[in-house]
Amino acid sequence: MINSPSALAHVVYRTRRFEDMLQWYATVFGARIQYQNPALAFLTFDEEHHRFAFADLGVIRPDDPDDKDDSGMIGVDHVAWEYDSLNDLLANYETLKAVGIRPYWCVNHGMSASLYYADPDGNQMEFSVDVFPTKAEGTAYFHGEAIGQNPVGTEYDPDDWLARLRGGVPPEELMMMDPAAAVSPIRGRMTAPLA
Repeated sequence: MINSPSALAHVVYRTRRFEDMLQWYATVFGARIQYQNPALAFLTFDEEHHRFAFADLGVIRPDDPDDKDDSGMIGVDHVAWEYDSLNDLLANYETLKAVGIRPYWCVNHGMSASLYYADPDGNQMEFSVDVFPTKAEGTAYFHGEAIGQNPVGTEYDPDDWLARLRGGVPPEELMMMDPAAAVSPIRGRMTAPLA
């Protein structure tokens, strides 16, 4: 049985007009920057740790003189949906896996643990659960040192987490990001799950 998400969490955009986009969302939504580095920015307008994120293609994918047309790269990267618990997120993973729908990226971002999927047209969906028990703690993560050391997160195996969760390991222990773990590469648009 499918566990539907409890809420829309955020939208991530790819842009070459990074500063213009940040200003526009600040003006239109009253959004404030939670965290920013040269390549990424996370903004919110309410208690959520982030409602919008922006990836600067000028930094992530600098202009290549042989490839000037990146119009397909600009726009919505993915839409994120929130689950109430790690149990719900991983139960949904198991249900989808049983019918052949698998995530292409499983990553603990530090403030959320996420599974990324692509629909038949290649639209990317993130299903996530907050790592921290309160939204205030998630927001504090964006203002701490850990995010600057690893703003993307570390990959995990959802089958391993599901087995350990069912074996009695508390969710908060599973979701505690290991600062010594390898930083995950940022995954691009995917149209099929990773093998």
